[in-house]
Amino acid sequence: MEVRERDHFEVIGVMSGSSLDGLDLAWAELVHDVGDWSFNIREARTVPYDRHFQQRLKDAMHGSALELARLDRDLGDLIGAACNDLINGRRADLPVRQAGLIASHGHTLFHKPEEGLTTQIGSGARIAARTGTTTVCDFRSVDVALGGQGAPLVPLGERLLFPHHKAFLNIGGICNIALHGAERVTGYDVCIGNQALNFLASEGGLAYDEGGTMARSGRILPELLETLNALPFHHQAPPRSLGREWFDEQVKPMIDRSEMPLADRLATVVEHIAQQLATALAFAEGPVLATGGGAHNGFLVERIRTLASTPIDVPDGLTVDYKEALVFALLGVLRVRGEANTLSSVTGAQRDSTGGAVYHPY
Repeated sequence: MEVRERDHFEVIGVMSGSSLDGLDLAWAELVHDVGDWSFNIREARTVPYDRHFQQRLKDAMHGSALELARLDRDLGDLIGAACNDLINGRRADLPVRQAGLIASHGHTLFHKPEEGLTTQIGSGARIAARTGTTTVCDFRSVDVALGGQGAPLVPLGERLLFPHHKAFLNIGGICNIALHGAERVTGYDVCIGNQALNFLASEGGLAYDEGGTMARSGRILPELLETLNALPFHHQAPPRSLGREWFDEQVKPMIDRSEMPLADRLATVVEHIAQQLATALAFAEGPVLATGGGAHNGFLVERIRTLASTPIDVPDGLTVDYKEALVFALLGVLRVRGEANTLSSVTGAQRDSTGGAVYHPY
Protein backbone atom coordinates (compact mmCIF):
# COMPACT_ATOMS: atom_id res chain seq x y z
CA MET A 1 0.00 0.00 0.00
CA GLU A 2 1.64 3.22 -1.17
CA VAL A 3 2.06 5.85 1.56
CA ARG A 4 2.02 9.57 0.75
CA GLU A 5 2.15 12.68 2.92
CA ARG A 6 -1.63 12.89 2.59
CA ASP A 7 -3.36 9.61 1.99
CA HIS A 8 -6.78 8.13 2.45
CA PHE A 9 -7.99 4.58 2.83
CA GLU A 10 -11.34 2.87 2.37
CA VAL A 11 -11.50 0.16 5.03
CA ILE A 12 -14.11 -2.14 6.50
CA GLY A 13 -13.52 -2.83 10.18
CA VAL A 14 -15.18 -5.92 11.64
CA MET A 15 -15.68 -6.77 15.30
CA SER A 16 -17.31 -9.75 16.97
CA GLY A 17 -17.55 -9.05 20.68
CA SER A 18 -17.74 -11.31 23.68
CA SER A 19 -21.43 -10.48 24.10
CA LEU A 20 -22.11 -12.91 21.22
CA ASP A 21 -24.77 -10.69 19.69
CA GLY A 22 -23.33 -10.52 16.17
CA LEU A 23 -20.90 -8.82 13.81
CA ASP A 24 -20.31 -5.07 13.89
CA LEU A 25 -19.14 -3.70 10.54
CA ALA A 26 -17.99 -0.15 9.89
CA TRP A 27 -16.97 1.03 6.42
CA ALA A 28 -14.68 3.94 7.19
CA GLU A 29 -12.78 6.51 5.20
CA LEU A 30 -9.53 7.13 7.06
CA VAL A 31 -7.43 10.14 6.09
CA HIS A 32 -3.79 10.61 7.09
CA ASP A 33 -2.58 14.16 6.64
CA VAL A 34 0.82 15.34 7.93
CA GLY A 35 0.77 13.00 10.90
CA ASP A 36 -2.88 13.48 11.84
CA TRP A 37 -5.69 10.99 11.31
CA SER A 38 -9.36 11.76 10.68
CA PHE A 39 -12.27 9.49 9.88
CA ASN A 40 -15.71 9.32 8.38
CA ILE A 41 -17.94 6.30 8.95
CA ARG A 42 -19.57 5.90 5.54
CA GLU A 43 -21.81 2.99 6.45
CA ALA A 44 -22.20 0.72 9.47
CA ARG A 45 -24.40 -2.15 10.49
CA THR A 46 -24.72 -5.03 12.92
CA VAL A 47 -25.37 -8.50 11.53
CA PRO A 48 -26.95 -10.61 14.29
CA TYR A 49 -25.90 -14.23 14.72
CA ASP A 50 -28.76 -16.66 14.29
CA ARG A 51 -29.51 -18.80 17.31
CA HIS A 52 -27.77 -21.89 15.91
CA PHE A 53 -24.52 -20.07 15.12
CA GLN A 54 -24.58 -18.25 18.45
CA GLN A 55 -24.89 -21.61 20.21
CA ARG A 56 -21.94 -22.97 18.21
CA LEU A 57 -19.82 -20.06 19.42
CA LYS A 58 -20.89 -20.71 23.02
CA ASP A 59 -20.15 -24.44 22.76
CA ALA A 60 -16.85 -24.13 20.88
CA MET A 61 -14.80 -23.52 24.03
CA HIS A 62 -15.63 -27.06 25.11
CA GLY A 63 -15.87 -28.70 21.67
CA SER A 64 -13.51 -30.73 19.53
CA ALA A 65 -10.52 -29.44 17.59
CA LEU A 66 -12.31 -30.35 14.36
CA GLU A 67 -15.36 -28.28 15.30
CA LEU A 68 -13.06 -25.37 16.13
CA ALA A 69 -11.53 -25.58 12.65
CA ARG A 70 -14.98 -25.74 11.06
CA LEU A 71 -16.17 -22.76 13.08
CA ASP A 72 -13.09 -20.76 12.05
CA ARG A 73 -13.91 -21.53 8.42
CA ASP A 74 -17.62 -20.79 8.75
CA LEU A 75 -17.15 -17.51 10.63
CA GLY A 76 -14.67 -16.41 7.96
CA ASP A 77 -17.28 -17.14 5.28
CA LEU A 78 -19.93 -15.30 7.31
CA ILE A 79 -17.71 -12.23 7.70
CA GLY A 80 -16.84 -12.30 4.01
CA ALA A 81 -20.51 -12.46 3.04
CA ALA A 82 -21.38 -9.63 5.46
CA CYS A 83 -18.63 -7.44 3.97
CA ASN A 84 -19.89 -8.14 0.44
CA ASP A 85 -23.43 -7.26 1.50
CA LEU A 86 -22.21 -4.02 3.08
CA ILE A 87 -20.42 -2.99 -0.12
CA ASN A 88 -23.15 -4.09 -2.52
CA GLY A 89 -25.91 -2.58 -0.41
CA ARG A 90 -24.23 0.78 0.17
CA ARG A 91 -26.20 3.98 0.00
CA ALA A 92 -26.49 5.63 -3.40
CA ASP A 93 -24.39 8.59 -2.26
CA LEU A 94 -21.41 6.43 -1.34
CA PRO A 95 -18.48 6.13 -3.76
CA VAL A 96 -18.37 3.36 -6.34
CA ARG A 97 -14.85 2.35 -5.30
CA GLN A 98 -14.44 -0.90 -3.44
CA ALA A 99 -13.02 -1.02 0.05
CA GLY A 100 -9.26 -1.47 -0.26
CA LEU A 101 -8.84 -3.37 2.99
CA ILE A 102 -10.79 -5.44 5.50
CA ALA A 103 -9.58 -5.45 9.11
CA SER A 104 -11.29 -8.20 11.07
CA HIS A 105 -10.81 -8.69 14.79
CA GLY A 106 -12.58 -12.05 14.56
CA HIS A 107 -14.19 -13.66 17.58
CA THR A 108 -12.18 -14.48 20.69
CA LEU A 109 -12.63 -18.03 21.90
CA PHE A 110 -9.62 -18.46 24.20
CA HIS A 111 -7.66 -15.71 25.86
CA LYS A 112 -5.01 -16.90 28.32
CA PRO A 113 -2.04 -14.55 28.02
CA GLU A 114 -0.59 -16.00 31.22
CA GLU A 115 -0.14 -19.19 29.18
CA GLY A 116 1.10 -17.29 26.14
CA LEU A 117 -1.98 -17.89 24.01
CA THR A 118 -4.94 -16.08 22.54
CA THR A 119 -7.27 -17.39 19.84
CA GLN A 120 -9.48 -15.33 17.55
CA ILE A 121 -11.41 -17.28 14.91
CA GLY A 122 -12.82 -16.08 11.59
CA SER A 123 -10.46 -17.21 8.85
CA GLY A 124 -8.76 -14.26 7.17
CA ALA A 125 -8.00 -16.44 4.16
CA ARG A 126 -11.70 -17.17 3.69
CA ILE A 127 -12.59 -13.47 4.05
CA ALA A 128 -10.02 -12.45 1.44
CA ALA A 129 -11.10 -15.20 -0.94
CA ARG A 130 -14.81 -14.38 -0.63
CA THR A 131 -14.40 -10.62 -1.00
CA GLY A 132 -11.39 -10.31 -3.27
CA THR A 133 -10.01 -7.84 -0.74
CA THR A 134 -6.79 -7.86 1.25
CA THR A 135 -7.64 -8.84 4.83
CA VAL A 136 -5.86 -8.32 8.13
CA CYS A 137 -6.77 -10.49 11.11
CA ASP A 138 -5.21 -12.09 14.23
CA PHE A 139 -4.21 -8.76 15.76
CA ARG A 140 -3.36 -10.02 19.25
CA SER A 141 -0.95 -12.94 18.81
CA VAL A 142 2.28 -10.97 18.27
CA ASP A 143 1.78 -8.97 21.45
CA VAL A 144 1.08 -12.11 23.48
CA ALA A 145 4.19 -13.73 21.99
CA LEU A 146 6.13 -10.70 23.24
CA GLY A 147 4.85 -11.29 26.77
CA GLY A 148 1.92 -8.89 26.60
CA GLN A 149 -1.74 -9.27 27.47
CA GLY A 150 -2.80 -8.85 23.83
CA ALA A 151 -5.45 -6.44 25.13
CA PRO A 152 -6.82 -3.90 25.09
CA LEU A 153 -5.79 -2.87 21.58
CA VAL A 154 -8.05 0.12 21.01
CA PRO A 155 -6.12 2.77 23.04
CA LEU A 156 -3.73 3.56 20.17
CA GLY A 157 -6.65 4.05 17.78
CA GLU A 158 -8.41 6.22 20.37
CA ARG A 159 -5.34 8.43 20.69
CA LEU A 160 -5.09 8.89 16.92
CA LEU A 161 -8.81 9.29 16.11
CA PHE A 162 -10.11 11.10 19.21
CA PRO A 163 -7.24 13.39 20.25
CA HIS A 164 -9.50 15.77 22.21
CA HIS A 165 -10.29 13.11 24.84
CA LYS A 166 -7.77 11.75 27.31
CA ALA A 167 -9.91 9.02 28.90
CA PHE A 168 -11.98 6.30 27.28
CA LEU A 169 -14.43 3.74 28.55
CA ASN A 170 -15.70 0.80 26.52
CA ILE A 171 -18.72 -0.97 28.00
CA GLY A 172 -18.85 -4.15 25.96
CA GLY A 173 -19.02 -7.77 26.95
CA ILE A 174 -16.04 -6.81 29.07
CA CYS A 175 -15.45 -3.27 30.35
CA ASN A 176 -12.10 -1.66 29.70
CA ILE A 177 -10.59 1.79 30.03
CA ALA A 178 -7.72 3.75 28.52
CA LEU A 179 -6.01 6.74 30.11
CA HIS A 180 -3.87 8.92 27.85
CA GLY A 181 -1.12 10.70 29.76
CA ALA A 182 1.35 13.19 28.35
CA GLU A 183 4.08 10.57 28.00
CA ARG A 184 2.33 7.20 27.85
CA VAL A 185 -1.00 5.51 27.31
CA THR A 186 -2.28 2.94 29.79
CA GLY A 187 -5.33 0.75 29.53
CA TYR A 188 -6.71 -2.49 30.87
CA ASP A 189 -9.80 -4.64 31.30
CA VAL A 190 -11.62 -3.52 34.43
CA CYS A 191 -14.49 -5.94 35.00
CA ILE A 192 -17.29 -7.92 33.44
CA GLY A 193 -19.87 -6.05 31.35
CA ASN A 194 -22.61 -7.09 28.98
CA GLN A 195 -21.62 -10.75 29.16
CA ALA A 196 -23.14 -10.85 32.64
CA LEU A 197 -26.01 -8.45 32.00
CA ASN A 198 -27.11 -10.23 28.82
CA PHE A 199 -26.78 -13.64 30.46
CA LEU A 200 -29.18 -12.53 33.18
CA ALA A 201 -31.55 -10.87 30.70
CA SER A 202 -31.76 -14.14 28.76
CA GLU A 203 -33.09 -15.79 31.91
CA GLY A 204 -36.06 -13.44 31.55
CA GLY A 205 -36.46 -14.26 27.87
CA LEU A 206 -34.77 -11.04 26.67
CA ALA A 207 -31.72 -10.49 24.48
CA TYR A 208 -30.71 -7.63 26.80
CA ASP A 209 -32.17 -5.42 29.51
CA GLU A 210 -33.12 -2.42 27.37
CA GLY A 211 -32.13 0.82 29.06
CA GLY A 212 -31.51 -1.11 32.29
CA THR A 213 -35.25 -1.08 33.01
CA MET A 214 -35.33 -4.43 34.82
CA ALA A 215 -32.16 -3.66 36.79
CA ARG A 216 -33.61 -0.32 37.86
CA SER A 217 -36.62 -2.13 39.35
CA GLY A 218 -34.44 -4.39 41.48
CA ARG A 219 -32.59 -3.86 44.72
CA ILE A 220 -28.94 -4.52 45.48
CA LEU A 221 -28.02 -7.80 47.14
CA PRO A 222 -25.16 -6.80 49.51
CA GLU A 223 -23.64 -10.27 49.87
CA LEU A 224 -23.55 -10.88 46.12
CA LEU A 225 -22.09 -7.42 45.51
CA GLU A 226 -19.37 -8.00 48.07
CA THR A 227 -18.53 -11.38 46.52
CA LEU A 228 -18.27 -9.93 43.03
CA ASN A 229 -16.09 -7.05 44.18
CA ALA A 230 -13.81 -9.47 46.06
CA LEU A 231 -12.85 -11.46 42.95
CA PRO A 232 -9.02 -11.61 42.85
CA PHE A 233 -8.86 -10.17 39.32
CA HIS A 234 -10.15 -6.83 40.56
CA HIS A 235 -7.16 -6.48 42.87
CA GLN A 236 -4.49 -7.27 40.27
CA ALA A 237 -2.36 -4.39 39.06
CA PRO A 238 -2.50 -3.58 35.32
CA PRO A 239 -1.75 -4.65 32.69
CA ARG A 240 -4.52 -7.21 32.85
CA SER A 241 -7.13 -8.65 30.52
CA LEU A 242 -10.12 -10.97 30.55
CA GLY A 243 -11.56 -13.66 28.32
CA ARG A 244 -14.97 -15.28 28.19
CA GLU A 245 -13.67 -18.27 30.12
CA TRP A 246 -13.20 -15.99 33.14
CA PHE A 247 -16.89 -15.11 33.04
CA ASP A 248 -17.85 -18.79 32.73
CA GLU A 249 -15.58 -19.90 35.55
CA GLN A 250 -15.69 -16.99 38.00
CA VAL A 251 -18.78 -14.81 37.51
CA LYS A 252 -21.46 -17.03 36.03
CA PRO A 253 -21.66 -19.40 39.04
CA MET A 254 -22.17 -16.41 41.35
CA ILE A 255 -25.07 -14.87 39.42
CA ASP A 256 -26.75 -18.02 38.09
CA ARG A 257 -28.86 -18.30 41.23
CA SER A 258 -32.57 -18.75 40.56
CA GLU A 259 -33.37 -18.47 44.28
CA MET A 260 -32.45 -14.77 44.02
CA PRO A 261 -34.88 -12.47 42.18
CA LEU A 262 -33.71 -11.76 38.65
CA ALA A 263 -34.19 -8.00 38.89
CA ASP A 264 -32.14 -7.94 42.10
CA ARG A 265 -29.26 -9.84 40.49
CA LEU A 266 -29.31 -7.42 37.55
CA ALA A 267 -29.31 -4.42 39.86
CA THR A 268 -26.40 -5.89 41.80
CA VAL A 269 -24.31 -6.59 38.71
CA VAL A 270 -24.97 -3.05 37.46
CA GLU A 271 -23.79 -1.68 40.81
CA HIS A 272 -20.70 -3.92 40.72
CA ILE A 273 -19.78 -2.67 37.24
CA ALA A 274 -20.39 0.96 38.19
CA GLN A 275 -18.29 0.69 41.35
CA GLN A 276 -15.38 -0.98 39.55
CA LEU A 277 -15.42 1.56 36.73
CA ALA A 278 -15.70 4.54 39.06
CA THR A 279 -12.63 3.33 40.94
CA ALA A 280 -10.69 2.77 37.72
CA LEU A 281 -11.59 6.24 36.41
CA ALA A 282 -10.53 8.07 39.57
CA PHE A 283 -7.41 9.42 37.86
CA ALA A 284 -8.97 10.22 34.48
CA GLU A 285 -8.15 13.63 33.03
CA GLY A 286 -11.17 15.48 31.65
CA PRO A 287 -14.41 13.97 30.37
CA VAL A 288 -14.50 10.23 29.71
CA LEU A 289 -15.74 9.14 26.27
CA ALA A 290 -18.03 6.15 26.87
CA THR A 291 -18.88 3.76 24.02
CA GLY A 292 -19.93 0.15 23.49
CA GLY A 293 -23.35 -1.44 23.79
CA GLY A 294 -23.52 -0.78 27.51
CA ALA A 295 -23.48 2.97 26.85
CA HIS A 296 -27.12 2.52 25.76
CA ASN A 297 -27.96 1.18 29.23
CA GLY A 298 -29.30 4.36 30.80
CA PHE A 299 -29.42 2.93 34.31
CA LEU A 300 -25.82 1.70 34.16
CA VAL A 301 -24.54 5.03 32.80
CA GLU A 302 -26.54 6.84 35.49
CA ARG A 303 -24.87 4.77 38.22
CA ILE A 304 -21.39 5.32 36.74
CA ARG A 305 -22.02 9.08 36.57
CA THR A 306 -23.19 9.08 40.18
CA LEU A 307 -20.13 7.24 41.47
CA ALA A 308 -17.38 8.57 39.19
CA SER A 309 -15.48 11.75 39.94
CA THR A 310 -15.22 12.84 36.29
CA PRO A 311 -17.91 13.59 33.67
CA ILE A 312 -19.01 10.76 31.37
CA ASP A 313 -19.64 11.76 27.73
CA VAL A 314 -21.81 9.46 25.59
CA PRO A 315 -21.31 10.42 21.92
CA ASP A 316 -23.51 9.90 18.85
CA GLY A 317 -25.00 6.48 18.17
CA LEU A 318 -22.58 5.53 15.37
CA THR A 319 -19.56 6.17 17.58
CA VAL A 320 -21.15 4.37 20.54
CA ASP A 321 -21.90 1.25 18.54
CA TYR A 322 -19.05 1.08 16.05
CA LYS A 323 -16.00 2.68 17.66
CA GLU A 324 -14.25 -0.68 18.09
CA ALA A 325 -14.90 -1.70 14.48
CA LEU A 326 -13.64 1.74 13.40
CA VAL A 327 -10.49 1.40 15.51
CA PHE A 328 -9.71 -2.03 14.07
CA ALA A 329 -10.06 -0.53 10.60
CA LEU A 330 -7.29 1.89 11.58
CA LEU A 331 -5.18 -0.87 13.19
CA GLY A 332 -5.43 -2.78 9.90
CA VAL A 333 -4.16 0.24 7.96
CA LEU A 334 -1.26 0.66 10.38
CA ARG A 335 -0.42 -3.02 9.87
CA VAL A 336 -0.15 -2.75 6.09
CA ARG A 337 1.81 0.50 6.48
CA GLY A 338 4.28 -1.37 8.67
CA GLU A 339 3.67 0.89 11.67
CA ALA A 340 3.18 -0.07 15.31
CA ASN A 341 -0.46 -0.79 16.13
CA THR A 342 -0.05 -2.18 19.65
CA LEU A 343 1.29 -0.27 22.65
CA SER A 344 3.46 -2.07 25.18
CA SER A 345 2.58 0.56 27.80
CA VAL A 346 -0.97 -0.80 27.64
CA THR A 347 -0.35 -4.53 27.25
CA GLY A 348 2.88 -5.00 29.21
CA ALA A 349 4.72 -6.55 26.25
CA GLN A 350 8.47 -6.26 25.77
CA ARG A 351 8.00 -3.55 23.11
CA ASP A 352 5.46 -1.93 20.83
CA SER A 353 4.62 -4.17 17.89
CA THR A 354 2.91 -4.40 14.52
CA GLY A 355 0.31 -7.14 14.92
CA GLY A 356 -1.88 -8.85 12.37
CA ALA A 357 -1.75 -11.54 9.71
CA VAL A 358 -2.26 -10.28 6.14
CA TYR A 359 -4.07 -12.34 3.50
CA HIS A 360 -4.06 -11.26 -0.14
CA PRO A 361 -6.72 -12.62 -2.50
CA TYR A 362 -4.24 -12.92 -5.38
